[in-house]
Amino acid sequence: MSADIIMFVITLCCAGAIAGIMAGLFGIGGGFVVVPALLAVLPFFTPATEDLMKVAIGTSLASIVVSSARSVQAHNKKNAVDFDVLKSWSTWLVLGVLGGLVIASVVSAESLMVVFATGVLAFACYFLCPRCFSFSHKTESLSMPKGPFKVALASFLGGFSALLGIGGGTITVITMVTCNRSAHQAVATAAGVGFIIGLPGALGFLMMSHGDSVMPYGTVGFINLPALAAISLGAMFTAPLGAKLAHMTSETLLKRLFGVYLLSVSAGMYLKTI
Repeated sequence: MSADIIMFVITLCCAGAIAGIMAGLFGIGGGFVVVPALLAVLPFFTPATEDLMKVAIGTSLASIVVSSARSVQAHNKKNAVDFDVLKSWSTWLVLGVLGGLVIASVVSAESLMVVFATGVLAFACYFLCPRCFSFSHKTESLSMPKGPFKVALASFLGGFSALLGIGGGTITVITMVTCNRSAHQAVATAAGVGFIIGLPGALGFLMMSHGDSVMPYGTVGFINLPALAAISLGAMFTAPLGAKLAHMTSETLLKRLFGVYLLSVSAGMYLKTI
């Protein structure tokens, strides 16, 4: 095995380890770590084509299935997962993912990059200034969305997440805490949302055709299997650690640091489109 391949595997295992911690700690799927990591690493091993953005998103969604499943398993040991919410939202989340897949299959890689950068910027604002969101202005009378509002929110969440290669955890956490659920329950349930979004999203990118485009070695559809294995290996060991940390700390400093990281990712993505 060449030194380049060893470095490739080590880098992606580290990205997966960070993604796993984020999944357990914040209830997010880790896409904000995995997608930038793949876009940074893959061009060293394959021609830098537009399709690499879709490979990064598809592989990220596939890795979310692993990291979210491990996170749910860890949180469920503390009886923190609200499976009623997951059952109630699942149909609309999947329908939203399908809509996002249709959009992803027809838009350009540059457009996907702009969407990703904008989405990352929005989440960076949340992590840096949560008081600006309803997260800190909840009222005792609010309960979880029902009826048309639930359908609209879950469908949007599924579609938006499929386009970004993320698990939708942040929006889920904001919604649940605003609706008077505990932060620990919100994070635990958000990990389940990530699994529901990641599975159909990954299958969709797996079945997408890339024609005659040159793909990185080991890519099926728009999922790179070696990268998926390396990232999943890292996430599998660290997701329980993130879940443990979520039940031990207020996470304030980590959220600020993560917000700064997201700002840098967003800026980098915008620069790539110029």
